Amino acid sequence: MDIRDKIKILPRSSGVYLMKDENGAVIYIGKAVSLNKRVQSYFRKQKHFSKTDLLVSHIRDIETIATSSEAEALILEASLIKQYQPKYNIELRDDKSYPYIEITGEEFSRIAIVRPREKTKTSRYYGPYVEVTLVREALSIIRKIFHFRTCDPFPHKECLDYHIGLCEAPCIQNISKKDYARNIRNVILILEGKKDELFKSLHKDMETLVKEKKFEAAAKVRDQIRAIGALYSGTKDINYYKEAEQLERALNLPKAPRRIEAFDISNIMGDQAVGSMVSFFNGKPDKNNYRRFKIREVLGIDDFKMIAEVVRRRYSRLKREGLLFPDLIIIDGGKGQLSAACEELKKLEVQIPIISLAKREEEIFLPNKRDPVILPADSLGLKLLQRVRDEAHRFAINYHRLKRGKSVFEKTINPVE
Repeated sequence: MDIRDKIKILPRSSGVYLMKDENGAVIYIGKAVSLNKRVQSYFRKQKHFSKTDLLVSHIRDIETIATSSEAEALILEASLIKQYQPKYNIELRDDKSYPYIEITGEEFSRIAIVRPREKTKTSRYYGPYVEVTLVREALSIIRKIFHFRTCDPFPHKECLDYHIGLCEAPCIQNISKKDYARNIRNVILILEGKKDELFKSLHKDMETLVKEKKFEAAAKVRDQIRAIGALYSGTKDINYYKEAEQLERALNLPKAPRRIEAFDISNIMGDQAVGSMVSFFNGKPDKNNYRRFKIREVLGIDDFKMIAEVVRRRYSRLKREGLLFPDLIIIDGGKGQLSAACEELKKLEVQIPIISLAKREEEIFLPNKRDPVILPADSLGLKLLQRVRDEAHRFAINYHRLKRGKSVFEKTINPVE
């Protein structure tokens, strides 16, 4: 295929492009928000001869790698430049103070974005980078997979990062030197573009943990392998296992929830009351398992009894038919709705982790706990809960509108005298 024809069908997603010469050697690497638009811009006629024209004159092929965000493209671009050292990726040599990623030589290394006047011999540096915002976002993606500390100086008490699943809190000896060093090693492999070595190392770690019968630790490494695979392939769901891990820790759940079911009630002054239940699996809607409930047993306005009814109907059926229960139930509402749902589960002798999520302050209520759990607004775990809750609310409103419309239609063709 002619190079110009190939450019026209490039994807419009973000990603990295590798330009090659007639010998197949990589001569330039770049990133883009839209691969199609960015690469086509190189082949537009220039008014004056430039270095870009010289580059274009040597391009004979273009390879692209799609990513799910520009930040992920930045990670790939930096690592691939380090790997291939393309001729036309000229180093930044002006007077601007560009940011670097620094990995300190401490016992528990700190990773941070710095603009060093002088580089410390005990630290590793990666860069320079032009867009500091993207560097921050790129590091945040890596940190969701491999936890590391960013605090300075070294603290003596765990901080918020530990509670939201971004750091293993070496400050309270919550992770061994060996395991922490392994995390830092994996971050370095990403930054240096050593993808094959990273996968090989992670698989070896997982096999060792399985042999030692440390199955929980082995499962975490398995999830890291999946997340790294998603990072390099451009898959958009790399955050899910971190979301679930945060919820497990913040809500003291028996395990990270894979199947989540959420309930909501929709009515106007008690009229045409309906309930909805949505099901999420691995962070994504599982629409085949969505359920609608026409409220049968409650007259008037009583959200507590309505929630009790739909919870009882749902889980009495699962129990009767011997089907699997979810890992977590979310009730839209506050303490009252949660208490009503808990009472029904107790009557059914069913034990399923359950919480309620109140919209106004996004407070999370747990059974037998007086005070709510408040997660930071940017917490991945909270975002997962909100995503599931909002979908339950949408589904309930749509069902209520459908029933209300049907009722109006029936009254129109059969008016009551």
